[in-house]
Amino acid sequence: MSAQTSDTPTPDDVLAAEYVLGLLEGDDWQAAKGRAAVDSNFAARVQAWETRLSPLNDMYEDADAPDRVLTQIEAQLFPTLPPKTGRSWLLGLVSGTAIAAVLTLALMVWNVSPPPAGPMLQAELVAADRDLVVQAQFDIADAQLRITLRGQDAGAGLDYELWVIDESEIPRSLGVVRGAELAVGAELAAGQVLAVSLEPAGGSPTGLPTGAVLAVAELGNS
Repeated sequence: MSAQTSDTPTPDDVLAAEYVLGLLEGDDWQAAKGRAAVDSNFAARVQAWETRLSPLNDMYEDADAPDRVLTQIEAQLFPTLPPKTGRSWLLGLVSGTAIAAVLTLALMVWNVSPPPAGPMLQAELVAADRDLVVQAQFDIADAQLRITLRGQDAGAGLDYELWVIDESEIPRSLGVVRGAELAVGAELAAGQVLAVSLEPAGGSPTGLPTGAVLAVAELGNS
């Protein structure tokens, strides 16, 4: 369940945002880091802010500024002020003056709904006699079929193979399904049928199902 419970961020949400944005320092940063390691609710808030603010990364190029560069900037801009050790006072000034603007931007991001998911097709193939469930989701926009497999392994010397059957009624292999998750490129459409069969290791040697067809399901709108 999401850590967000209302349209208004809680103090913990603001703290998580400050932690993600790098606006905390010293003991405050260590406390937030330690809390994220042991408090699952706070960790979820941190992760949620990382997700919300990740698009901002694309606005900037990576750059590393050595401490000596910041010291030179301070000396040129403020020659009458004594040098300070530890965290650069210039960075502290920037953070202090910019924190309101940054948090305002973060709160704007908070209320921005994620972009709607692209059109999806899905099917669930269930083979009760093998305690096997194959869930398939096809993203029409990027032509990617994502498959999740739960249940019994195919067995020694065997593989599960996934097929699609269109109006030609000729099965076309989508590949061998191994492991819990798989993503493959495919050209699919609503109304086509997916099937899973039990084949020799590596898949059918003929290009058509040779083993038992364990389950079938039609691709439909989610």
